[in-house]
Amino acid sequence: MSWLLAFLGFAALIVLHELGHFAVAKAVGMRVERFSLFFPPLLGRIQRGETEYAIGSIPLGGYVRITGMNPHEPIPPEVEHRAYFRQPVWKRIAVIVAGPVVNIVLAFAILWGLFMTIDGGRIVQPTSTIDEVEAGTPAAGTLRPGDTILAVDGERGEPGRLIFALRGHACAGEPEDGCRAAEPAAVTVLRDGREQTFSIRPFYDADPEVRAMRLGFSFAQDSRPATPVNAAAASGEQMWTVTATTVTKIVRIFDPEDRKELSSLVGGYETTRQAIKLDSRIALYVLALISLSLGVINLFPFLPLDGGHIFWALAEKVSGRRIPVAVMERAGLVGFALVMILFFVGLNNDIGRLQGEGFGLR
Repeated sequence: MSWLLAFLGFAALIVLHELGHFAVAKAVGMRVERFSLFFPPLLGRIQRGETEYAIGSIPLGGYVRITGMNPHEPIPPEVEHRAYFRQPVWKRIAVIVAGPVVNIVLAFAILWGLFMTIDGGRIVQPTSTIDEVEAGTPAAGTLRPGDTILAVDGERGEPGRLIFALRGHACAGEPEDGCRAAEPAAVTVLRDGREQTFSIRPFYDADPEVRAMRLGFSFAQDSRPATPVNAAAASGEQMWTVTATTVTKIVRIFDPEDRKELSSLVGGYETTRQAIKLDSRIALYVLALISLSLGVINLFPFLPLDGGHIFWALAEKVSGRRIPVAVMERAGLVGFALVMILFFVGLNNDIGRLQGEGFGLR
């Protein structure tokens, strides 16, 4: 059952993303030829008015085909005025940005709902201030309760981002419980009003619930009543942290440590399936983060991503003239190569995790 629910969750994210494009395209008067869930070969199709609704056999996404998005296709004269490239820039951007916006808004709505219905009626989140230091760990004798962690290896941000920076360290050999990192972490703290930086070597915690590098301290918790405003603020904070982490992972794709953290749709699907087996709230939380990541990644300025179409529409607006199709096609090849690198690196990582190294299947 978890397989089916995870599949339906992913399908819902894809459908809603494409519905964003579809609805705005219809609203601004563009001609939509096809709305498809998944990619060809097609399993079925049905015609309703001028639009064909289809379902494909390759579950790696979906698409909305708008007349004139392919500048090489012949366009009947009677519908040429409704073609994509005949529309003003603002209409084209509105149609393209609608898909990612739907994913981002959906992520916010899910997170807001989860915070509003949280057990105990209070939102509890970690702060950057140390609450306890565990005896016998690398942090003991160096860090103190009350210290505020400002940065790890120069990375500043929320507690989750600081923990992510710590997990970029690795043991010299195969990770085993208690092994120290090959390189120390530079931990900057605020203590008694002064910034101080300490060099501490994290250790690997093999606990099944951790399986990561740690220093040996816990963050203090911030507790707020679950009001609509506080739920919105907490949702925004979570989304900012995930967005910053997602962008960092992609920008640093050629860094070996960051590259290991990348995941593909396969990984997202499996993570969702595992979460469904644990708890429905956890599953919704994971789905919200995947929806957010889908929206953010699609805004990267490379064709064939949505952000690539937005970039070239803005370039046309700034330059005051049409961008030659040949220029966009050459740039699109670079973008396509980057997308494929992201996909195959993520898929390779996911295969390793599915063999028992990251999803807890073994």
